[in-house]
Amino acid sequence: MVVAYLLLALAIVAEVVGTLALKMSDGFSKVMPTIFVFVGYLTAFASLGFGLSKGLSMGVAYGIWAGAGTALVAILGVFLFGDKLSVWGFVGIGLIIVGVVMLEMGSSHN
Repeated sequence: MVVAYLLLALAIVAEVVGTLALKMSDGFSKVMPTIFVFVGYLTAFASLGFGLSKGLSMGVAYGIWAGAGTALVAILGVFLFGDKLSVWGFVGIGLIIVGVVMLEMGSSHN
């Protein structure tokens, strides 16, 4: 199961890299960020798929992947791109994190 969670972690990191590169690609007009978009998303989906084949529950894995990716991209957007988050935005990120933790705690493999 450790391998499955490592693959899930790789999927999260790759999805975050792909999403950040999407912003940097300027509508796919910049070559290097565009390459990172495609490699990031391909790696993310492949890693998620392999993690599912190693025994991760689909609902839990997808919830963790989507939730962690969303929270990380929102936080990194503040630091890298000067995106603005209100107090409610930070509350929302906190709720995403709580939801991901609750999903994992409630999964059947524990």
